Amino acid sequence: MAKRVTRLGGLLAAYQRRDPAARSKLEVFLLYPGVHAIIYHRIANWLYRHRWRFLARCVSQWNRFWTGIEIHPGASIGHRLVIDHGMGIVIGETAEIGDDCLLYQGVTLGGTGKDQGKRHPTLGNNVLVGSGAKVLGPFKVGDNVRIAAGAVVLEEVPPNATAVGVPAQVVRVDGKPIYYADDVDQIHIKNPLLEELNLLSQRMEELEKKLNETKERSA
Repeated sequence: MAKRVTRLGGLLAAYQRRDPAARSKLEVFLLYPGVHAIIYHRIANWLYRHRWRFLARCVSQWNRFWTGIEIHPGASIGHRLVIDHGMGIVIGETAEIGDDCLLYQGVTLGGTGKDQGKRHPTLGNNVLVGSGAKVLGPFKVGDNVRIAAGAVVLEEVPPNATAVGVPAQVVRVDGKPIYYADDVDQIHIKNPLLEELNLLSQRMEELEKKLNETKERSA
């Protein structure tokens, strides 16, 4: 019992650290749907692991109705997961989430088909997944990874990297570990594909300019 209270206290402290609007642990406990979703999931997961599958789904569906967050009771979630806002989040049956992760609204940790067995992603520790991002498939997302808002991740992401775009591309972050996922600006992240397209466009403009100059000299 004492261990559960300690873990709940750690969860509430994580919300306070990562959400500037959180004024007190009591406020977070009573009013934050992300906290309620985790509590309900712990109950549903316990029932699921003890093969009370129907009751587990009942609890998870009540969780979905009450919070707008859908977590399959079979999903494995580590400690101090912060769900910011949370509306529209979907976490699949075989998804695994490490410690100290941060998920924003509209995130999907899903599969890509009707396969059996492991079909959902595994997130390492201290992973941030931005608003509306989709992580689809049975692969690993490493520790300290940042997934930008709106990204669609379809393959493994190495540790200490940033995934951006549709489909997502991986960019390492200066080789430096990110100690808290909440330090991340999930909006002002450069898209390497867009940068390459801009450089290509600039190069074409330069070549067209030189071609026109050549034509003028030869006329």
